Amino acid sequence: MIDVQRLRILREVARHGSFSRAAAALLLTPSAVSQQIAALERTLGTPVVHRSTRGAVLTEPGRLLVEAAETISAELRHTQEQIDRFTTGRATLTVATFTSGGRYLLPAALARFTADHPEVELTVLEHEPEGSLPMIREGRADIALAYHFDSPPPVRPGDRSRLTWTPLMEDPMSVVVPAGHRLAGRASVDLAEIVAERWVLGCLKTGDFLHRYATLAGSELRVSASTTDYFFAQVLVAAGVGIAMIPEVALRPSAELVAVPVGPPRPARYIGVAVARRRLTRPHVAALAEALRLAVPGGAVHCGG
Repeated sequence: MIDVQRLRILREVARHGSFSRAAAALLLTPSAVSQQIAALERTLGTPVVHRSTRGAVLTEPGRLLVEAAETISAELRHTQEQIDRFTTGRATLTVATFTSGGRYLLPAALARFTADHPEVELTVLEHEPEGSLPMIREGRADIALAYHFDSPPPVRPGDRSRLTWTPLMEDPMSVVVPAGHRLAGRASVDLAEIVAERWVLGCLKTGDFLHRYATLAGSELRVSASTTDYFFAQVLVAAGVGIAMIPEVALRPSAELVAVPVGPPRPARYIGVAVARRRLTRPHVAALAEALRLAVPGGAVHCGG
């Protein structure tokens, strides 16, 4: 019989990539974590972790176990919520969202939802997709507003993640420059023209994209400032620190700034809704997903990727 506590420890090893960091998160010693994983492997008769000086990586059986552990955790949370609704009479809904998408889509969606469902107790948590999607898998959130760049969607129908991904909209990128910049009057700009400029990064993923582009162009990206806030990045651009690549939903109206669309192939974020399949049957989850779709200006659009 597989010990549930050992599954929990394995999940933390997978999440942190090492026994020592997992031990710190669990308030255990690294030795205790190692012993529990070894006991799990003896029970199964196969390794669940590849150990090396660089850390710990799951084997295929280990990955299957972590997926099972996430399912068990999510089901227990779901059952607890159902019991809470019986005992308190309150329905709850937890939404995870990234910052700019939350500012752009959530206000209208939540206004519509709360008007139709005033009995639901809402919780909104701010997380980037790498944080919000595990929350959906583990049952710590019911619905996530998330995005991806030029990689495939973060979840796909029929995959082992047990998540569904519903595209909402494309979020094309523009280069934001000070109003007096030489590019301010342009209808569009190619990245090749500006890759040597000094840059203000407003997001780690945007920074990764620009670094990759600069490398392919045979140059090194010159970074003046690096933030995790597109709105702060635009303040820095207005102050003359550099230029920035900003998605449409995060553009800040300002007389000091001009947004110039990036020429084709125009980079974009692809925004969508992630929900665990087990939660799709909950009317409130479906209602909020529909409210988010209706909050997209002009309705939902096709999202490539």
